[in-house]
Amino acid sequence: MFAAAGVFASGVRPWPPAGVPARLVCAGYSADGRATPNDRRRDKAVEVKIGVQHAPREITLESGQSAEEVERLVAEALGGKAQVLILEDSHGRKVLVPADRLAYIELGEPSARKVGFGAA
Repeated sequence: MFAAAGVFASGVRPWPPAGVPARLVCAGYSADGRATPNDRRRDKAVEVKIGVQHAPREITLESGQSAEEVERLVAEALGGKAQVLILEDSHGRKVLVPADRLAYIELGEPSARKVGFGAA
């Protein structure tokens, strides 16, 4: 069954590695037991609301870009460096808005998803 110590005959190593408790691997620790930085898109995501002139509704998206990066892109669009404001949402889709049609931009933290019945 085993070709070498800790390795299955198929060549796949068992998970978690020997000596590392499963609870540590699942809780954001690397295979050797060291803590890993939490690199989830949701940690740096920002909610963006874009008002467009002559449009009845605003555009709302949760961007995977940081707030500083969104501010820089908006400043470039309003300053005339870019004719189109291009933002990418957390799913990888791009939103393009002509810079001369921007009415307002609102930046905020994404709201936490509520789970369960009667979550208020």
